[in-house]
Amino acid sequence: MDSVPLPVERRHLGVLTSLSAAVLLAFVALATWLHATGSPVADVVEPARALAVVVGRSLDLDDGIDGAPEWERRVYRSLLGSRADDLADALRWYEELEGESLEPSVDLHLAILEGEAGRAERLRGRFDEWTRRGEPFGTFRHLVALAYLSVGPGGADATGLVAQADAHLEPGWFRDRLVARLTRAEAPNPRAGPLLVRLRVITLVEVAILALALVTLAWWARHPGERSDVAPLPPPWPGRTGVDVLLRGGALWALLLAALFLGAALLPGEPAHPYVRVVVGTATTLALLPVILMAWWWLLRPSGLGIVGGFGLALTRSGARGLLRVALVLVAAGQLGDSMVGAAGRALGISSHWAEWFDRDLVWGAWPVVLVTLVDTVVLTPVFEELVFRGLLFGTLRRGLGPAAAALVSAVVFAVAHGYGVLGFAAVFVSGVLWAWAYERTGSLVPSITAHAVDNLSAALTVLVVLRA
Repeated sequence: MDSVPLPVERRHLGVLTSLSAAVLLAFVALATWLHATGSPVADVVEPARALAVVVGRSLDLDDGIDGAPEWERRVYRSLLGSRADDLADALRWYEELEGESLEPSVDLHLAILEGEAGRAERLRGRFDEWTRRGEPFGTFRHLVALAYLSVGPGGADATGLVAQADAHLEPGWFRDRLVARLTRAEAPNPRAGPLLVRLRVITLVEVAILALALVTLAWWARHPGERSDVAPLPPPWPGRTGVDVLLRGGALWALLLAALFLGAALLPGEPAHPYVRVVVGTATTLALLPVILMAWWWLLRPSGLGIVGGFGLALTRSGARGLLRVALVLVAAGQLGDSMVGAAGRALGISSHWAEWFDRDLVWGAWPVVLVTLVDTVVLTPVFEELVFRGLLFGTLRRGLGPAAAALVSAVVFAVAHGYGVLGFAAVFVSGVLWAWAYERTGSLVPSITAHAVDNLSAALTVLVVLRA
């Protein structure tokens, strides 16, 4: 519906807004500098252990896919890439970690990956360094050389070698591959079958959502409807007032984050304690609350609106069905967008860094930690981010720009704020555009909040079912 009449614009303190803009700009510049110059694994606790799980599980899953029918293997290769792609990613990530970690297991894991990739010369070059470094690298040299560069022993000698491998490797893909090479006896991968079953379930759910979305689109084509009269778009606040709130609220958010992380770093004891991490993560999301309250006080209240009415969060029985249909289409469109971004990345030789999506608390955390993490990821984050990025940012841009331009600009800001690499940026950008379109189409943030929650839940469940033992 058309926007409600604008209230009389008040005079604002230009100095306060200018200071807020300076604080926010400095925060963004610092975050950008840290992201550009820092290591992608700098914030990962126990990166050697984490990467071993990521790579081992990925290659376990490849073993499972190899046992599927040919048509199914082709589907997974088109959606997820091939074993060669996973092996190339694993080598690149381990080479990166080797330059930053002193963990001996990193060297051994990298050597096994190089052996599996047929990089014999790289292994021979590594052996001289291992000889100079003493134990356990002398044992590593002996095991890897027998496994990948010579005809290994058999019988009793092989039994002793397996015992040495067990002493230096955790159970999993790396241990199994080294043992198989040492003994020249391939054994079934006990993790491959269950992982394939989980992958099939995830794929079937995604296909079902896509099918339902196509049915919904076909129904819309035959029964076009009016735009829902829920929230006013363009919104009822002046563009200048919206910019003031965005800058001031953004500066306050930046200061809260700085204080939060500084306080966590100064806490006595281990700062990487899971309960500290989960509290900091949840508080990071809740730091957006002052921005939302400022939006209510300065932007919505003068027009007699609350947050529910101002952002179309009220649901009626009849309206809810239409909004959920839009959410369903958004989820399916997001899945297609992610698949297209992934395919483009594989074609260009680009992949997402594992540290962007690895969540230690979901993989190893106690179940109370997992539950709090899921609440933050699936409930708090979608609600708060949609109110800020779609309701406030897109709404403010909508006053001065058309719907398409406002959607594109707000999606760029949304993607930059996540701090991902190229593929992650592209995926978040696509989602931001889709969710802004849904807000414009329906006048409600309910579809974008729902789709955002489903996307986050899907990512979290994928980590849980694939990486968690």
